[in-house]
Amino acid sequence: MFPAIFCIAAILVINITHWLYKWWNPDCNGVLPPGSMGWPLLGETLHFFAPNTSSDIPPFVKERIHSNHMMSLVLFFRYGPIFKTSLVGRPVIVSTDADLNYFIFQQEGQLFESWYPSTFVEIFGRQNVGSLHGFMYKYLKNMVLNLFGPESLKKMLPDVEQASNIYLKRWSSQTMTEMKESTSKMIFDLTAKKLISYDVEKSSDNLRKNFKAFIKGLISFPLNIPGTAYHKCLQGRKKAMKMLKSMLQERRERPRKFQSDFFDYVLEELQRQDTILTESIGLDLMFVLLFASHETTSLALTLAMKFLSDHPLVLKELTEEHEAIIKKREIPDSGLTWNEYKSMKFTFQFINETVRLANIVPGIFRKALKDIKFKGHTIPAGWAVMVCPPAVHLNPAKYSNPLDFNPWRWEGVDTNGASRNFMAFGGGMRFCVGTDFTKVQMAIFLHCLVTKYKWQAIKGGDIVRTPGLQFPNGFHISLSEKNAQK
Repeated sequence: MFPAIFCIAAILVINITHWLYKWWNPDCNGVLPPGSMGWPLLGETLHFFAPNTSSDIPPFVKERIHSNHMMSLVLFFRYGPIFKTSLVGRPVIVSTDADLNYFIFQQEGQLFESWYPSTFVEIFGRQNVGSLHGFMYKYLKNMVLNLFGPESLKKMLPDVEQASNIYLKRWSSQTMTEMKESTSKMIFDLTAKKLISYDVEKSSDNLRKNFKAFIKGLISFPLNIPGTAYHKCLQGRKKAMKMLKSMLQERRERPRKFQSDFFDYVLEELQRQDTILTESIGLDLMFVLLFASHETTSLALTLAMKFLSDHPLVLKELTEEHEAIIKKREIPDSGLTWNEYKSMKFTFQFINETVRLANIVPGIFRKALKDIKFKGHTIPAGWAVMVCPPAVHLNPAKYSNPLDFNPWRWEGVDTNGASRNFMAFGGGMRFCVGTDFTKVQMAIFLHCLVTKYKWQAIKGGDIVRTPGLQFPNGFHISLSEKNAQK
């Protein structure tokens, strides 16, 4: 009996040891980048999601790029700019190398394809635009450009300006305003109106409430147990999708004579005989657009307000640029024109510097379609690759004093599109199609703000990254009109 038990135990030990060896030493037809695969199954997930208050390169990445030890004032690399790890049970190559990042974006559809962890797919939907490839992705991209392209944005300027003025006026009547929540509501209401003609004042259902629950658990540890942030996130998505589906069905039953919003456009596409669009893809697209258009922009605007509060010289130059626009008009109170918007040179420098330091997107994921050799290392087929924008945006070799807020560093630099050293809006063929919409919202809001209002920071403004950007205590200000009677 004892020998049999001993043999079984020995076999188990051998199998477990072999499995552990395979986990820590994955198969590769070449040389894997250096790094650690962490704990079996768990990998280094806990460290990746650990909260930090730094505006610098995330500690998870920084500690793996180099050692903390100094010798003769020389910083010795630990793993270097490309390293391997494991996140949520998946082997991942992390890239902070500008050349590899550029190569990845340029080889979309050839050597790499868009990929996100299964937890993200559960959150955004299996048919979300980020998970689709080839012709289907290009088809959806063109649909979105129909809404967020330059011609549509020109027509949207008055609506964005009106919304900015209405909300700023409302906030000025309050003793204190929390900017993250307030800007999020402003942008969501505007975007939802444009996308699905959703009017929060007339609707009995609170669509944004479900998105708030969704956002809180978006970048959290993926544990789907009641009470966890991730579980609440999935529940928020489920309720939001149910509301969107109900709205779509209502629109089907009561069609409109003329196309007035994005829902109408989606319905027209669904009714075409040769369409490749399905209802589930259309709803997932609507969900992603509603999320992306308000959450990321509100974070950027809140940080922008904080930067303006902390840097009076920046506020002075920004104000002068916008007051000059008004002075050049024949009618000072006339609305912003497209030419005026395009003339906001310093504003675009300010926006670029804000999103460079915001690093709202901590990682951009792709998957290798075949074994790829790069700088002496091999990225195995099927492995995920995470491009790390913060490591690029905060690289002292590319940006002098990278943690300093300095919009003037963009003087003479193209502030449109992406480059090897700037990827706040992605890169390659998947460069964010909503970039211009984001810039329009930010620029017009800033125009209304600095020309008509003054403010004082009251409390909050601290940031936490988990790894996405958050304002745990908000950013509270007191806002008042410049020409208000004292």
